[in-house]
Amino acid sequence: MKIRPGNRTVAFGTMLLMGMSSCERYLDVSPDMRTEVNSPEKVGELLATAYPQANYIPFTETFSDNAGDKGSGLAPLTNSDPYHFLDVGDIYQDSPAYYWNASYAAIAAANHALEAITAAGDNNAYRPYKGEALVARAYAHFMLANLFAQPYQAFAAASLPGIPYVTTVEKVVIGKYERHTVAYVYEQIEKDLLEGLPLIDDRIYTSPKYHFTKAAAHAFASRFYLFKREYEKALHHANAVFGNRSFTDRIRQVNSPAYRSLQYRELEAQYTRADNPANLLLVEVPTIWGRSYASYRYGFTTGILTDIFDKANVTGGYWGYNIYGSELYYNIPKFREHFVRQSLNAETGIPYNIIPLFSAEEVLFNRAEANAMLGNYEQAMADLNDYASTRIIYSSGSPVYIPEIHGITRNKLLSFYNTYNVQQALINCILDFKRVNFLFEGQRWFDIIRHNTGVQHKTSDGRTLVLGPNDPMRLFQIPQEAQGSGIELNPR
Repeated sequence: MKIRPGNRTVAFGTMLLMGMSSCERYLDVSPDMRTEVNSPEKVGELLATAYPQANYIPFTETFSDNAGDKGSGLAPLTNSDPYHFLDVGDIYQDSPAYYWNASYAAIAAANHALEAITAAGDNNAYRPYKGEALVARAYAHFMLANLFAQPYQAFAAASLPGIPYVTTVEKVVIGKYERHTVAYVYEQIEKDLLEGLPLIDDRIYTSPKYHFTKAAAHAFASRFYLFKREYEKALHHANAVFGNRSFTDRIRQVNSPAYRSLQYRELEAQYTRADNPANLLLVEVPTIWGRSYASYRYGFTTGILTDIFDKANVTGGYWGYNIYGSELYYNIPKFREHFVRQSLNAETGIPYNIIPLFSAEEVLFNRAEANAMLGNYEQAMADLNDYASTRIIYSSGSPVYIPEIHGITRNKLLSFYNTYNVQQALINCILDFKRVNFLFEGQRWFDIIRHNTGVQHKTSDGRTLVLGPNDPMRLFQIPQEAQGSGIELNPR
């Protein structure tokens, strides 16, 4: 049932390759399949598996302040453990361990592709595939580094343990690896990213939204440099995605009559469609998130809904999202499940969701934050106003955005955030807008670790759980089996 139009109307052991179904299929073909990857087209087919086939959203979303305790509902370990700031006691779908293994499986595919390219003489026909392989390898390592190691800080990165950066093809079942440092991992990510990005050629792709196109690679670079706090570079790459211009026609028109008239199933499908211009990189992963996130016990509560949607925001208007469900099931439809049966007449199978890894909205926010940190306040406000023009409405009865009323100005920012610091007010606004935009997508957690903020969770029995800025539980635990490869676990 739709209950809210807009805001007010209650309308490694086996670390690298073992245990992942996609990897098992890859390994089952031949013990030395890479010798058969002997053409650019075959390298391209292999690179379809160079993206982590796993979902990080269930644990990152639940670790963040986007989750509360409903008091009842589904609560598997992948939902209850993150909410209680515990190591997830599950190694299967939707767990950190599963994502770890899927990421290294993706890295292995990229490394096999790169080895095949080298064996072919590194000729021009392979150049776009080499570019994709390098950027995909960089992305998987980047995600691992920000989930299983400390976020990048220039003054400490050389002394903090990172994650293994794997650049060679596995020759043994159990290899030995070291975690290196966060600084080393970031150096390798940047090396792969900068070498690979210029080689990418969108013309080789039949389904470009499922590969690192130029736009998606620049989007990744804008995120990478934002994490590294190199704001000039973050700005350069954000501008390179669509050119140095407004993103208004590229982001979702949430407050438009056409968008608001879509029904629930239509919204589910539309959000992750490949022809949606807002989507820059998509991946299909096995997950039950799409069917379960609204009914999980630890998730989007009435209190969080009130805090985000019923309280004032800096524009003075209301968010134009349609929120569905009732008290225990509030949600914004974003994921349509694709269920793959084991056989034609089988009742069992594997559920899949399409997950947006990079979007035009994120790039807009990256550019706004980079501009804010560089002192380009007018440019940052221009992006925020462009974003607000696609999200804010006057009221549920008058779903229009009025620039003269809702436009963001310096005075409105300073007054709303009760500060004299324009830069801090802009950052607060960006983070507030991002929180709304990426609800149920797990991105909030990455802003929490990047800005080193704490999280509080309250339980239905009255306890308050605190995850402070220096709490070791902010790092997801490396799978126990990785110890067989010489990798030290995170401290607890």
